[in-house]
This record gives sequence, structure tokens and C-alpha cells, in this order.
Amino acid sequence: MLENIRRIKNPILRSATAASIAFSVVTIVSGVAIGLTNSKDKSAFGVGVYSSLLGTGCGAIFGLFMTSQASQETSVSTEVKPSSKIWKDWRNFVVVRKVKESEEITSFYLQPEDKGEIPNFQPGQFLTIKLDIPGQNKPVIRTYSLSDYSDLSEYYRLSIKREPTPKGLDVPPGVASNFMHDRIHSGSIIPAKPPNGKFVLDVKKSIPAVLISNGVGITPMMSMAKAATRLNPNRPIWFVHGARDGRFHAFREEVTGLAQQNPNLHVHFRYSRPTPEDEGHYHSVGYVDAALIKQLVGQQAEYFLCGSPSFMQSIMQGLKESGVPDSRVFFESFGKPMKVASETQPPAATIGEEVQEAEIVFAKSGKTLNWKQGDGSILEFAEANDINPPFSCRAGICGTCMCKINAGEVAYQEEPTAAIDQGSVLICISQPGSLVVVLDI
Repeated sequence: MLENIRRIKNPILRSATAASIAFSVVTIVSGVAIGLTNSKDKSAFGVGVYSSLLGTGCGAIFGLFMTSQASQETSVSTEVKPSSKIWKDWRNFVVVRKVKESEEITSFYLQPEDKGEIPNFQPGQFLTIKLDIPGQNKPVIRTYSLSDYSDLSEYYRLSIKREPTPKGLDVPPGVASNFMHDRIHSGSIIPAKPPNGKFVLDVKKSIPAVLISNGVGITPMMSMAKAATRLNPNRPIWFVHGARDGRFHAFREEVTGLAQQNPNLHVHFRYSRPTPEDEGHYHSVGYVDAALIKQLVGQQAEYFLCGSPSFMQSIMQGLKESGVPDSRVFFESFGKPMKVASETQPPAATIGEEVQEAEIVFAKSGKTLNWKQGDGSILEFAEANDINPPFSCRAGICGTCMCKINAGEVAYQEEPTAAIDQGSVLICISQPGSLVVVLDI
């Protein structure tokens, strides 16, 4: 009986139950005692009543004591459970909302299918998703920047540009982006990995931050601007974005509204080909360049860039010529890693010595193959031999291709950007660095 009382979670109900039981027990015992003594004295009945009331009070107090003890047990149990549910690998998300932001960009709001909590992320990070696309012989994995930010994460927002067929090239349009625009709607299920990436804004800093973007490069800048506004509104922020015209400018009203909340958020929109309808919605005409940045900022700052490769290359070169050190320039590029020409630039990080030939053991696939210079990265070599490990960026940024290395070493062709677990390597930008390499693939 005591164990049953202990299991009652509501403390008031538990105390009342204990009091009721105590009242019943004392009343029964008093009645039996009076019956056995055959007492007809009114004082005997008074003793019975007072005994019942006293028993009720003691029962209530006893119930409260058990409440405290039960609460402690519940607390211990609650502390243990979350550690067993840490999100590490693929997790299904439901598209709860789909919003067209511009002629090219559409936002997808994702919530976990299991209704559980999702971790917050650092402003600027990305989400890795997996798509089962008809006609593709394996799932397509892509990484997209998170374009929103809140103190308590209730959803993730991905804002994706539809990638058309490149002009003058005989290649298909973006498989994943077009699938997202055409086939993914509210209710669709998309597997995703936890937020990741090193292109982040440290909101605790006080040095001015300049967020520079064009096109869909605006997406990580949205989360940075929102995080700075909510967590460190005293930090000066410049939000500089370039677009063709208003039809291709995503989040214009959202950024303008954010600037109205934060007097330290300075916004500048530059349109290359504005239309009459855009009058009053942009600040200058042309392309965003280093000259504009220098004119707007005019002080020491940290610079964050995201956009087309040529755009970022031009900005970075201009900043360097203006005397901005490389340590204050950060960029995101889900493509071929870019570098600004510099005689003092450090060499790419490497592990092991460069080798001409090596034996690569793909443990899970059961294949042992001979690699030689000219066979490309380990990822390219694996694909050429019908081994298809997961990948996305092919640039050492997203970490999707990371795998365990059981023996040997690798040599990186480019300096990795993604965080690498101990005992693991990125195969998209590495080659064998020893005569024998054993990978858990």
C-alpha cells in the first residue's frame, strides 16, 4: 500500500490519499475499541473523533514526506534519460511549412517527426539532409545553411535556391534543389543530421561584424543577424546584400523589420538591375564590392562572406588590399575551396607523407585495392571502384564523408574545414599518406 501511495505523482493528491487512509484506519480501530469496551460514555466517542482527526493530520504530513522522497527519485530519473537520446545520426523531420521567399528561393520549416527536442545551433551553421530522389541510384545528400535563429529551437529553417541548368553547359539542373522545390511539400519527411559547420558568428564579441552576401548567400547571414540582435544587441553589425532586383531579393522585409528592432544593425541593399517597382527598397545600384564595404564600415571589423565564388573572391582580394588581415575574414563556400593569393599563406594541413602508390583496404566493403598518384581523392577512387560512401560538399566542409581510419595515414589536399572526430578522416579531400590505409568503409 505504501508503494502505491509513493507512485502517485501529484503531491496534493498523494497527501490527501495518505490522510484518507489514515482517517479510515484510525476510525475503524477506534470503533472496534469502543465496541469491545462497550463504552456508552460520550467522552469515549470524543476520543474516537479526535483520534480520527489526529490520524488524518499525521497521514497528510506523512504523505508530504513521501512526496519529497518521490520527487527526488523522479528528479534522478529525469536527469538520466536525456543522455540516452542524444541525436547523433539521421533523424526524420517533417516539413511543417513551405514559403516562397523570392523568384528563386523557397524556405522549408522542419520539425522532428518524433516530437522530441532539437538542439540549438551556432549562427551560420548548416544542416545536412538526405533525399530519396526518383531516378537516382542512391540517396542524394546535401548541406544547406540554416536561415533562422531563436533562443529556443522549435524548428529548423532551410532556404533553398532552385538551381537551373547553367548557361552554355550541357549539364542537368540542380537535382536536389529542384526536387525540394517541386516535390517537397508540407507533410514530407526528410532525414537530417545535427547542425554542423565552423562558419559561425561568435555573438559574445564586441568587435563590429560585417555580413556580406549576394543571392542565396544571404541564408547564414539571416541567422547571424538574428542571433546578434537577440543575444548581443550592442554589437555593431553591417548587413550588406546584393541582388539583381526586388524579385530576386529574399528576406527583404524580414531584415528591414529586424533593423527597426536593433539600432546597431546597419542595412545596405545594392541592386544591379533595379526596376521601377523597387524604388525605395534598395540603397545603391551596382554590385557589392570591396570599395562599397570600405565606404560603409571605415573601421576595424570582422568580415563574413557568403555568395557566388567570383563574388567572394573579389571581396576577399579587395579586403586584403585594404589591409584587412586574413584572420578577420571568414567565408562559406559549398564548392571548390577558395584561397586568396598570398606569399605568406600557410600550406594545407597534412597527415603523413605524400606517397606514389598505396594499398587501400575498404573494410566494410571487403575490397583491397591498389591506389596510385593520378587516381584522385580516396572518395573519387572509391566511387571508381563501385564503392559509394556518403558525401556532399566534396570540399572538406560538411563532414558527411568522414569515416574511421583503422590503420595508416592520409594526406589532405586542402585544409579541412569540417570538425573531424578523433580517429577519423575526410576522404573527399585526402589521399593515402602511408603505404597501407585501412578505412571503415
